Amino acid sequence: MDAASSPPPPFAALRRTYEGLPLSEADLAADPVTQFASWFADAVDAGFPEPNAMVLATSSAGGRPAARTVLLKGYDQEGFVFYTNYESRKGRDLAENPRACLVFPWHPMRRQVRVEGTVVRLPREDSAAYFHSRPYGSRIGAWASRQSAVVRSREELDDRYRQLAERWPEEPPMPEFWGGFRVVPAEVEFWQGQVDRMHDRLRYRRAGGVWLVERLAP
Repeated sequence: MDAASSPPPPFAALRRTYEGLPLSEADLAADPVTQFASWFADAVDAGFPEPNAMVLATSSAGGRPAARTVLLKGYDQEGFVFYTNYESRKGRDLAENPRACLVFPWHPMRRQVRVEGTVVRLPREDSAAYFHSRPYGSRIGAWASRQSAVVRSREELDDRYRQLAERWPEEPPMPEFWGGFRVVPAEVEFWQGQVDRMHDRLRYRRAGGVWLVERLAP
């Protein structure tokens, strides 16, 4: 049976009722990072696998979008941090268009957090401190993978990894092409699922030096 004659997937059977505690303006912290810390702690306490996994959306200078899942590696009042190969597609996108959107999809809790903002590179010393805290294999892997480039085979990757491990059997240096980015938030939306798709959506929006809170229609 080919795809054209296959029955459609039972999307109606996948429907779920979203039931969550109401989210009101009075429930929110004074700033979005403090509110994020509260919800992130809830996701960690709930035992979600990799609660720091987030979708990172970027766009090239020409407007070609791309999205992928990466790991949050830190956050504070300055923003949300992740690390990557600067020569990867996301690295090239951010060099051309330093804006991004993050989504934390905590589906079992019927929650999402969406962050929009500008993106800046971390200082080299900050990236180095994180790089040298990583497991040895991950540090070699950062050198071995020309991220987003076409490779001929898996064997080519494995051979490159072995060669680099032989070159640096103990302490590989940090590559010049690798490091951190910080997403500096301009908007942060907290989404709480509710019955009948009447979800609560509260958005912090930076206006001057203060955060405004706005309710969005679901």
